[in-house]
Amino acid sequence: MSFPYGLVATDLDGTLLRSDESISQRTRDALAAATAAGAAHIVVTGRAVPWTRHILDDLGYDGLAVCGQGAQVYDAGTHRLLTSVTLDRQLAGVALAKIEAEVGPLYLAASRDGLDGEVLVGPGYAVTGRLPATPFTDASDLWTAPLNKIYIQHPTLGDDELAAVARQTAGGFVTVALAGEGIVELLPLGLSKATGLSLAARRLGLKAADTIAFGDMPNDVPMFAWAARGVAMANAHAELKAVSDEVTSSNEDDGIAVVLERLLA
Repeated sequence: MSFPYGLVATDLDGTLLRSDESISQRTRDALAAATAAGAAHIVVTGRAVPWTRHILDDLGYDGLAVCGQGAQVYDAGTHRLLTSVTLDRQLAGVALAKIEAEVGPLYLAASRDGLDGEVLVGPGYAVTGRLPATPFTDASDLWTAPLNKIYIQHPTLGDDELAAVARQTAGGFVTVALAGEGIVELLPLGLSKATGLSLAARRLGLKAADTIAFGDMPNDVPMFAWAARGVAMANAHAELKAVSDEVTSSNEDDGIAVVLERLLA
């Protein structure tokens, strides 16, 4: 059995995971068949390691994972962090001030660096899903330890609008990523899923030309630009569909398996 790609890169939320955070048996089987045919599977997610590890463990996944929007390369087999990029806190502070000068006060959360980095959540910030978070009330608490990213929400602006304003006003200080509903992130300047994936691929002796990537949100655009083929889910954001090579079924309807089964046939 031959498989045309050496690397299968999959986003998690809205892509590999169904809305209840499970992975279907059909998708598990398709990924197992692709890896049996010689491909490596790399999870590439906006989630930092502490929010990703339980999913990888459940998958029996022991390869490399790119977490924190490209900030972390994680070895799931040995539970070790191989690389980690942190946010320059001074630049992040300037970025926040510039965005707030434009749109008024923001609701904030932040992801601390490390294997067990907490996610800190400030007043008003709505956490999506059932992931563990630590509340804070004093904004100065945000800056007391190294961070991978800051999350921002606004009382009235929608995600696309907030991300656009953030890019316009603070794009010279931080990278702005729209990663999901209610998830607008400020990241280290120049960081993307593509930078993390290229590092992980290089460790495996693989290149962009070997890669098929699956995703659903604008934060997957750089990964699609890097990979030989980008496949958007039916439920994907219009911005990602516009740059994809193909649109498959939704994450609820085994979109990844649909494509892998066809390539394996």
